[in-house]
Amino acid sequence: MGSQDQALDEVQALPLRVVPPRAVSEEEFLAWCDDQTRAEWVDGEVVVMVPASVEHNSLSGWLVTVLGLFVEHHDLGRVLQDVQVRLPAQRRRRSPDVLFVAAGRLALLHPTHLEGPPDLAIEIVSPESEARDWREKYLDYEAAGVREYWVIDPMSQHVEAYALRSDEAPEAATHRYRRLEEHDGAIASTVLPGFSLRTSWLWPQTRPKTLEILQDLGVLGRQEE
Repeated sequence: MGSQDQALDEVQALPLRVVPPRAVSEEEFLAWCDDQTRAEWVDGEVVVMVPASVEHNSLSGWLVTVLGLFVEHHDLGRVLQDVQVRLPAQRRRRSPDVLFVAAGRLALLHPTHLEGPPDLAIEIVSPESEARDWREKYLDYEAAGVREYWVIDPMSQHVEAYALRSDEAPEAATHRYRRLEEHDGAIASTVLPGFSLRTSWLWPQTRPKTLEILQDLGVLGRQEE
């Protein structure tokens, strides 16, 4: 048996909750990780994410519903949740909390992952992911050409959104983000035409019902009084 096969057998024999104690190849990571394990692969390192809080799940689900119905209404592509994104040039497999893939790039969507950067990635910050979401993933997504990146921090009730500079294409050799400014309490997406979110909508005390947001975004007609 070759050394690579033996290493793979060792990883496969590990209980899924035990993080491999050494660097692993991408193939070994895929053999170790299953659809019940929230983990990412970062240049050989396995990064296991702690279980999401109730509020994290609530906000993520709310975003998927609002974004998903807006995207479906305008036939823009697909919105997904917790799907692994393979970034081969960065030697990364990341799992954004929410992501959007434009209609013209849906061929890159495989049964278990997206091959290449999404058009929009959203990360919801938790206590253990602050550095990862604000700094590490910012740099990864910027380098990979993710066209738009939103970071939402429920703990500090702070959100920032970034977009590739308008003169750059996703396939460019280098990329630079610019921050999307908030206007009248809302941030408008550059990737989803007509879509904007009021930052107050993201926090549990001021989060409207989904139907109200869809009416505000023009997806649903307003109810007659």
